[in-house]
Amino acid sequence: MRTFTRIIIGLCLFGGFGLTPFPCQANSVSDVIPGVQSRVVKLFGAGGLKNLASYGSGFLVSADGHIVTVWSHLLDSDTVTVVLDDGRRFFGKVIGTDSQKDLAVLKIDAADLPHFELAHAANIGPGAPVLAFSNVFKVAVGDEPVSVMHGIVSAKTELSARKGRYQLPYRGQVYVIDAVTNNPGASGGVLTTYDGRLVGILGREVRSDQNHVWLNYAVPVTDLRQTIDDIVAGRHRRHDPLAEMEGKPTGGGFQPIDFGLVLVPDVVFRTPAYIETVVDGSQAARLGLQADDLIIFANGELIHSLRHLDGVLRQLPPGDDLQLVVRRDNELISVTFRIPRQKP
Repeated sequence: MRTFTRIIIGLCLFGGFGLTPFPCQANSVSDVIPGVQSRVVKLFGAGGLKNLASYGSGFLVSADGHIVTVWSHLLDSDTVTVVLDDGRRFFGKVIGTDSQKDLAVLKIDAADLPHFELAHAANIGPGAPVLAFSNVFKVAVGDEPVSVMHGIVSAKTELSARKGRYQLPYRGQVYVIDAVTNNPGASGGVLTTYDGRLVGILGREVRSDQNHVWLNYAVPVTDLRQTIDDIVAGRHRRHDPLAEMEGKPTGGGFQPIDFGLVLVPDVVFRTPAYIETVVDGSQAARLGLQADDLIIFANGELIHSLRHLDGVLRQLPPGDDLQLVVRRDNELISVTFRIPRQKP
């Protein structure tokens, strides 16, 4: 029996971390934990600088390798290394994101994988005992099992939180958990019922807007299921604006300068989309963007390079909105531009 299984059985039978014990069966626990762990993956990607962790968590939602995680700086690369429970390694490609829902879906080239059925996700309420699975603190790098933690759902409420000085883009219901799940590497992990039914995706390290305390929360999978299904089915897929531009009608033909942005020179094929300067009095200046901010998402699409961003901007329809997510040191900042009805 794995050490984590012994720990959780002890918590279940005798209580732990100040929690009231509740009746359970040890046999069911020993069955549930390895089954869930086999569906949770370890992610390794961008990071490693300025306190940005280069590791995280995700979980399988299809037999052929679709993986759900929280969108973050970790995905700021062409591919992400995915390590399965049995130690096998794959390169994962981001196939879809939704920044408003704090969600990303990756794909690896594999088959016959254990996975969660989204249709069977549970909807629970306050007081429900739950298990949290994640690669917190990079406890697993190969075939080691991911971490398991026991907790109680304290509340289901609207999320109002921030990372540093900046508001979290996600607005919606979350489960607030009586367990410490907001440490590095935990975001993107899973919250399950005690019998292993999928409940939510563990959120990132944020503080409450109301009292500034650290929040331990999970976003209900029932609220994300439609978006995940759309991405997996190809109805919400990331696209390549540069490839689509040729031979097709363009949008407003906007450029970064139209929003007050001057980007670094495009000197190599994949020059990152760093801001060099911000024009005084422009939308970008009013929204607080700064030199050296790195643009990583535009309207939910992961930006690989200056050329990629240029293609996205040229396709923008006049009179719509443009949401950019930039990385500044160890912060992710979301801003929304109002697109002019005609090019300046």
